[in-house]
Amino acid sequence: MQIFLFLVFLVIYLITLGGNIVIMVVIRADSHLHTPMYFFLFHLSFVDICYSSVTVPNMLMNFLAERKSISVIGCIAQMFFILLSAAAEAFILSAMAYDRYAAICYPLHYMETMSTRICVQLVNGAWAIGIFHALLNTVFALKLHFCGPNQISHFSCELPPLLRLSCTETFITEVVLHTSVLTFALISFLLTLISYIHIISTVLGIRSAEGRRKVFSTCSSHLIVVGLLYLTAFLQYTKPSSVSSVVLDEIFSIQYSILTPMLNPIIYSLKNKEVKTALRKMLGKLKFLN
Repeated sequence: MQIFLFLVFLVIYLITLGGNIVIMVVIRADSHLHTPMYFFLFHLSFVDICYSSVTVPNMLMNFLAERKSISVIGCIAQMFFILLSAAAEAFILSAMAYDRYAAICYPLHYMETMSTRICVQLVNGAWAIGIFHALLNTVFALKLHFCGPNQISHFSCELPPLLRLSCTETFITEVVLHTSVLTFALISFLLTLISYIHIISTVLGIRSAEGRRKVFSTCSSHLIVVGLLYLTAFLQYTKPSSVSSVVLDEIFSIQYSILTPMLNPIIYSLKNKEVKTALRKMLGKLKFLN
């Protein structure tokens, strides 16, 4: 099974890298995609590459190694970047929801509302929140002491399985983790939800069915990606303790840290006509050069 799993996750990782790099290159290469929506999509693809690269390469090495290990510093570093990537992705998706709100609800003021300066500030804010969230939890994790059998029942160094190995009291660290995750997740979710409540109310006011369909089509990719993220998070944090298990935790973790980064570029390329058109143009130029 080790070789089979290695091949499966290697293919997933290569698709993730290839898909997200193609999205980033297409957005940079095509001047028609130099808009706020694609600016955020570019950063979402970059976050997805980071998110997947934090865990998958080490996992692949462990599939082939007899002694599956990671240093304590490496484990803490992995935990830091997992927390950073997760928070940054959530808030970049919130910024994308706000962008759709501005485009649909206030189209005449769109370029003013979503100026380059504001877009950069929103992305910088997402990264700043991610760094703060990761630093906060890492500082408390560094105070833990590990003196027993240091075997993590997980494929990556996420904080919850790490806390179970500590010889010292973990109550404060757990409170900080759950408070920060709940606070930032709720803020991100509410920002996205409020944006879509306004979008839906605006769309319902459009008399033409074709007009409503066109507006919803511009949001469909984002809604699918947001749904994947929050549905997994909801199932992870609301499942009863009676069904809590190492295997279930690993499945949810694989979904949001490995599968979602792979699916995001596929969803955006399949559901977005502008991306598909730009991709065809780029491929046409490459064929011409050959």
